[in-house]
Amino acid sequence: MSSSNPQGLQAFPDELSERKAWLEPFDWYREMRDQAPVRYDPVRHVWDVFRYDDVKTILADDERFSVSPRNADGFQEPEGEEAGVMLDTMLLQDPPRHDELRGVVDDEFSPRSIRELEPRIRELTTELLDEILDNGDEIDLVEEFAYPLPVIVIAELLGVPAEDRDQFKTWSDAIVSAASEDENTEEFYERQGEMRQEMAFYFVQLMEDRRENPQDDLISTLVNAEIDGDPLSHREILGTCILLLVAGNITTTNLITNAMRCFDEDDTFDELAGDDKALTTAIEEVLRYRSPVQAMTRVAMEDVTIGGETIEEGDRISVWMGSANRDERKFDDADEFRADRVPNQHLGFGYSTHYCLGAPLARLEAKVALSELFSRVSNITIPETTLEPTRSSFIYGVDSLPIRFERE
Repeated sequence: MSSSNPQGLQAFPDELSERKAWLEPFDWYREMRDQAPVRYDPVRHVWDVFRYDDVKTILADDERFSVSPRNADGFQEPEGEEAGVMLDTMLLQDPPRHDELRGVVDDEFSPRSIRELEPRIRELTTELLDEILDNGDEIDLVEEFAYPLPVIVIAELLGVPAEDRDQFKTWSDAIVSAASEDENTEEFYERQGEMRQEMAFYFVQLMEDRRENPQDDLISTLVNAEIDGDPLSHREILGTCILLLVAGNITTTNLITNAMRCFDEDDTFDELAGDDKALTTAIEEVLRYRSPVQAMTRVAMEDVTIGGETIEEGDRISVWMGSANRDERKFDDADEFRADRVPNQHLGFGYSTHYCLGAPLARLEAKVALSELFSRVSNITIPETTLEPTRSSFIYGVDSLPIRFERE
């Protein structure tokens, strides 16, 4: 891994290098599950794993498959504190440190704590919809609704001033984006590094303020937390702030947007309106059918055999949850969206130790957002448009999604 790409974000496989292919990668997934369920990509120097059982096995085994890129062959420690700060987050830490860091904020993201946020999330959703629905019969769902709502929520939880929220999108997009096919890679990573430095400087200022003036927010929790009597390191606090910012809005934005695409394709708007139980089940199917996170990375800690292939110690692995969730060996009619699918053991939020901390929050935000939207509008349609996929090697969504409707 080069120092210009300190987070180890995977480059696209050649098969997905065009934006149109990343918009609908599912035919390629099916081909790989059938013909090369575990394959080595010599261009990316990565093993790709596509079938449900293999993906789940790797995600569940922390001893043989590490999340830390430091364990990968050829790893180089990135230069500068800001460049490598994400390496010290729970996202890229193995147990036991992962569990200790996660334990600091686990209570705030427990299902019980998240349920208590529902009235406030519904209030924020109502305010946002009242504002944007007065402007006509068409909105850009991403720009005007699916992006702002989760940013407002995670900003409140972190303790970020309301006037700074807009800057979050620029930083978040920079963290998860990948270079486009016609973009100079070095220039891209240099610009991405500048964004990381800006964001790090911003959070350092907030951290210093909360040490002096603690409040009822996550940043205060982090700067005052101790593990076995020792405070968290500066990089651990900073990295966790950045992780919560990015994960707290990018995933939910794409979950809401992907849901609208699925409901439009399946023509299920009317049957979901006014039925929160059916909507909750349908959101689980969205997480399977168009997962906001399509892939995760692991490093082999010893020589292992998966799918008849020997993966050597130090080799990097991309586990494709987006493919696992379409595996016909696990799901009946896997390439069909079934809003009432039960049971639904998808891997949309990962699995086991590194199961997404923010999963309860993302589910609640999506349910409230869609429920409130459906209560205010009818006859929702997505006009003919050219969709542009989010340019990331693991985040799956679209940059813009116009919707038309009639006001109730």
